Amino acid sequence: QITPALRGYPHLSCKLSLRLSISARVPLSGVSLWAQPPGGQVALRNRLVLSCAVAAGTGPLSFTWHWGGSGALLGTGPHLEQCHVGDNDSGHYHCRVSNGDSVTESVPLNVTVLGDWGPHTGGGLTHSILLQRPPMPPHSRIPR
Repeated sequence: QITPALRGYPHLSCKLSLRLSISARVPLSGVSLWAQPPGGQVALRNRLVLSCAVAAGTGPLSFTWHWGGSGALLGTGPHLEQCHVGDNDSGHYHCRVSNGDSVTESVPLNVTVLGDWGPHTGGGLTHSILLQRPPMPPHSRIPR
């Protein structure tokens, strides 16, 4: 910066300013979990996609998927896809999200695999089976 002359000589001054960057990590919160098909009810041998999202928090984010109380790792990333679900895939799923500073989990989502005779719940441990009479083939119906 140059200022008006002082006794005939220009006055030269210099200001040095440093850029200061402050970053703060925001804790994770509001982890939500949803399924396709909606409600987590999927037909046997069909496709199931679970998705996980965070409402607040700074990244980078890492996602892990877990089933029941086992804590076993099922997958990583914001989505978990099972192409052909089986009877033993019923149960409670949850995702765990980390940003390096904090870790939080979603509320568990109950997935029900609908078998040939109704819903199977509990991942093979307990089964609630709704028995329905199968439809009669067209050739065996009695005319009225």
